[in-house]
Amino acid sequence: MTKRLFTGCFFFSILFLLVLDLCAQSTGSLNGYVRDARTGDPLIGANVGLEGTTLGASTDPDGYYEIKNIPPGTYTVLVSYIGYEPQQRSNISVRSAGTRDIHFELEPTAEQLEEVVVTISDPLRSPQETPVSYKSLSPEEISTYPAGNSDIAKVVQSLPGVSGSVTGFRNDVIIRGGAPNENVYFLDGIEIPTINHFSTQGSAGGPAGLLNVAFFDGVELSTSAFNAGAANALSGVLQFNQRRGNDREFRTNFRVGASEAALTTEGPLFKGDERFANTTFIASVRRSYLQLLFDLIDLPFLPDYWDYQYKLDHDFNSRNRLSLTGVGSIDDFRINVPDDTDPNQQAILEQVPVIRQQSNTTGILWRHRLRDGNGLVRTSLARSWFYNDFMRYRDNEAQEDLFSRNRAREWRKTARSELRLFRENFTFTAGMQGRVNIFRNDFFDDNTGVAFDSDLTFLSYGGFAQWSWDGIAENFDLTTGFRFDGNTFTDTGNEIWRTFSPRAALSYNFGETGRWQSVIAVGRYFKKPPMNLLGYQENDRFVNRETSYIRSDHVTAGVNFFPRASTKFSVEGFLKLYENYPVSVREGVSLANLGGGFEVLGNDDVESAGRGRTYGFEFLAQQTFDGNYYGILAYTLFWSEFTGFDRETYLPSVWDSRHLLTFTGGYRISNSWEFSLRTRLLGRTPYAPVNEERSLETYPAFVFNYNALGNERLRPFNATDIRIDRKWDFTNISLDIYLEIQNVFGQNTPSEPSYLRENGNEPRLTRVDQLSESSILPTIGIILDF
Repeated sequence: MTKRLFTGCFFFSILFLLVLDLCAQSTGSLNGYVRDARTGDPLIGANVGLEGTTLGASTDPDGYYEIKNIPPGTYTVLVSYIGYEPQQRSNISVRSAGTRDIHFELEPTAEQLEEVVVTISDPLRSPQETPVSYKSLSPEEISTYPAGNSDIAKVVQSLPGVSGSVTGFRNDVIIRGGAPNENVYFLDGIEIPTINHFSTQGSAGGPAGLLNVAFFDGVELSTSAFNAGAANALSGVLQFNQRRGNDREFRTNFRVGASEAALTTEGPLFKGDERFANTTFIASVRRSYLQLLFDLIDLPFLPDYWDYQYKLDHDFNSRNRLSLTGVGSIDDFRINVPDDTDPNQQAILEQVPVIRQQSNTTGILWRHRLRDGNGLVRTSLARSWFYNDFMRYRDNEAQEDLFSRNRAREWRKTARSELRLFRENFTFTAGMQGRVNIFRNDFFDDNTGVAFDSDLTFLSYGGFAQWSWDGIAENFDLTTGFRFDGNTFTDTGNEIWRTFSPRAALSYNFGETGRWQSVIAVGRYFKKPPMNLLGYQENDRFVNRETSYIRSDHVTAGVNFFPRASTKFSVEGFLKLYENYPVSVREGVSLANLGGGFEVLGNDDVESAGRGRTYGFEFLAQQTFDGNYYGILAYTLFWSEFTGFDRETYLPSVWDSRHLLTFTGGYRISNSWEFSLRTRLLGRTPYAPVNEERSLETYPAFVFNYNALGNERLRPFNATDIRIDRKWDFTNISLDIYLEIQNVFGQNTPSEPSYLRENGNEPRLTRVDQLSESSILPTIGIILDF
């Protein structure tokens, strides 16, 4: 009976796919606007075409274009207009439904008409304000990333210098040997405190991303030479650019992946009989079903989450746009008692925390272009809220004997304004920011004997300015700037000269074509200590008021080679020197080694006594979609070392993997079939061994011997993932079914030693043997647009 049922399902699936192939015979269209980048005015009569075809269109009086009857596939879109620099956008996917609008903002050219030579700018070049250590990802690269499960934190790990956690059910972003809490994240210029579900408070890592990639118009990552407008960045700045909802018609996207289902809808509001709406929206909701899968396979914990995201745009005219954006999550990480447990599952069951979290960020942004087109003002108001109820039980199965609880609430209320002025080859940017920080925490820990009910409110603020010259001298470009930050809580918080952070970068373009480029950048950056560290109390006293801003000095130099517009090779060397890193008084460990596990970062008495250094070099070879393939090959060799109270003794940090090799690529077999692959190799990562004697008293919490960091390292980590997409296009409907296989070669995942407590006449910790094999994980996903 079972065999006949399987055979019937197999032939039914084959028949279903054949029917889909017979019905899939539709075409698509490509739409968008072409505008002046400085004034926002429509460019009438601009030429927009698809490279390698005769298909194209000219813009109408609204600057709008529409190219119809396009066979489904991937194209390079070219746009040109007299008196403006031409542009191209590669790897643009055209479907019968769900094709995103492609907008262009063209920069005026300074040359006279008869001198103009039509050349396309290289899309892989870095922007003027961040000329080094800058990478970007297109929506197409993000959406087809193998084993990414539409999770942006996993996708950025394909870029040089970016790695993730090796062990555990984690999704941290570790950049050039820096801790996960050294990164900042912006959503359309609105800072968001975290990008993950079940995130580590005081850091930003967690097991699953909470941002919906269907919103993204692109992602930008800076790993040094940070824009002066980004505060609190020591290792990375991630900017997520969201697209505008469709202004003509309603569209819906439904996606089912390895761990969740997502519904996204967009369209015009208050359109009436007009051709275009001035007001648009895009909104989504996602629901995980990991908890169902984990329960089905009898795992000892169940991660359950919801998230939502939305954006509302209203154009008053070509110079003024108001945007409302928001993102939030509801998380529940609970215990599941398996029917039958092995020692590994029993260790997880006894030691895993219970976590309930909620987060929400809402921001409103006004974008105003100056009347003469030579400037732009961006003003925003934002509110972020984060709730974390983190509980540890000595008896997880019965949820009894609660020995530690962190019930914290954080609010950030931020006002920010930025002015940008353009003058031919010169750009000037300046701005200010103020934030009300509110922190509440009801905390106790029986192991340390600490208990407090914290209530903290203070103001933090900052200002910045940046100048960029394109062609300050022959073949030379220069960007320079500064920022300062302060706060009203720490003892030296208002001494803003302590946080004065200058920065500069100089680029040299070899020859007339500029295919070779060298860049050097230096900068000083500061980060305010985490809120829960500042809110930590002992004997009703805020013991960390004397902490200083963490300082990091960067020196970065590199050489870039662009053999053609779609190809880039680069080599970069980098050095980061840290000062004033908080060191735990209780454990003597730098907080640079923490924040990568299911914990709370900062509930400790600290002193700003630590130093650190990370250094190394990176190699990158990148090919954007050119014809049928794309690829990113990146290798980083780095060292990451920090001190405790002994400022002269550097020990490897828990991020000191030394070697990081990644390759991500894809090949478009036809307009209907696509293959993509990711492989990564991470060197031997240090870990702190368990202090068995002290941990016997604190179990199921553990105490680690951080003075022994570097003595023990995990095995190298290697994993390869593949993805195969099959696409169908029908009238007003497009369908994508993909097969994804994670860890296709079944490589073992390295893990730290695990322990169980054995009770008896002489209680002791016994080491648990780890499983010798890792699973090959196949999943099927569905993406439907209509």
